[in-house]
Amino acid sequence: MLQDKIFDTTDVFQANRDANSDIVVNQGGTSSGKTYAIMQNLFLHAIEEPNQVITTVGQDIPNLKVGALRDAENIVDASDLLQQYISSYNKTDRIFHFFNGSVIEFKSYDDWQDAKSGKRDYLFMNEANGIPKPIWDELYFRTKKKSYLDYNPNTEFWVHSDLIGKDNVQLIISDHRHNTFLDQKIHDKIEAIEDPELWKVYARGLTGKLEGVIFRDYNVISNVSIDAKLIGYGLDFGFTNDPTALVAMYNQNGEIVLDELIYERRLLNIDISNRLKELNIGGTIIADSAEPKSIAELQSYGWMVEPAKKGQDSIRQSINTLKRYKINVTQSSHNLRKELNNFKWKQNKDGKLENVPVDFLNHAIDATRYVCLNLLDNVSQGKYSFI
Repeated sequence: MLQDKIFDTTDVFQANRDANSDIVVNQGGTSSGKTYAIMQNLFLHAIEEPNQVITTVGQDIPNLKVGALRDAENIVDASDLLQQYISSYNKTDRIFHFFNGSVIEFKSYDDWQDAKSGKRDYLFMNEANGIPKPIWDELYFRTKKKSYLDYNPNTEFWVHSDLIGKDNVQLIISDHRHNTFLDQKIHDKIEAIEDPELWKVYARGLTGKLEGVIFRDYNVISNVSIDAKLIGYGLDFGFTNDPTALVAMYNQNGEIVLDELIYERRLLNIDISNRLKELNIGGTIIADSAEPKSIAELQSYGWMVEPAKKGQDSIRQSINTLKRYKINVTQSSHNLRKELNNFKWKQNKDGKLENVPVDFLNHAIDATRYVCLNLLDNVSQGKYSFI
């Protein structure tokens, strides 16, 4: 079969390939490979059916760039045969053009009125729980053949109430065990999630009801205002299984602004230094004190890096400090926003919340906390003020 020549695939790919319903809903845990599998199917639709218009939609362009679009680029890069079917890729407009006239485009829509523009043969709504139902309605009405959706099931939303269970809808539930290409250490880490609700959502792809989310009321803004004043940067080290995360913290009129700058695996310290140069970083970087060798190496490259002042109860201390302020997060901070949406207090066996956060999906949050411990606490204690 053509797919066997072009891709290495999983059971999630085949389930979507075999689905014959009008709407295919992919509900899945973390690292199940659902987005990757859907994108592989879309490439096959484009190759096998001439002159198809295929639209992949995200809640915003930054989300697409770190999600479905990145997966699409990786799929193409990994397959010499697939590249032979593609005539061009317009990276600026995010459109793959095929020799047979098909196109795969990546778009986001401001509202339902904006979604009225254009028609398509296939639709893929990536991370559908971040997209309002009126946008889905307008896009679905203008889709001729088939629509795919995917999401992590943190809680019920309009897909559960309005789609699942209907005759023209097929539900595919997947989790990390279906992704045979995943590193065993990541499998083990997901299985080791202690919180029962988070385990249900991320280890089994089952619909959860997250209680005790710590930062519920943050505000999403388009970008950092020119009059915002830098407080500092937080850096959390990672490598194979965890990403390295860099977050900038600003003060704007007494409110906190957070901007995710790096969230990437397999970065050596020299790679981090090069990223800092590319980002034109200037200011103090507060890094994870558990990595003194990495801190020393970055200092040797000329960066102002200091270890976070961890101590007994420093996690709760930094959380309490941050919660004193109104928090604004830039739209492009996709991973930080995802972490904030899932960062919660632990629950004991009786379901009661404990005053300790779950240690899961918190790399950008840890980077943010480091700034709190070294710099923002100074503000709170009157050592310097927001002026």
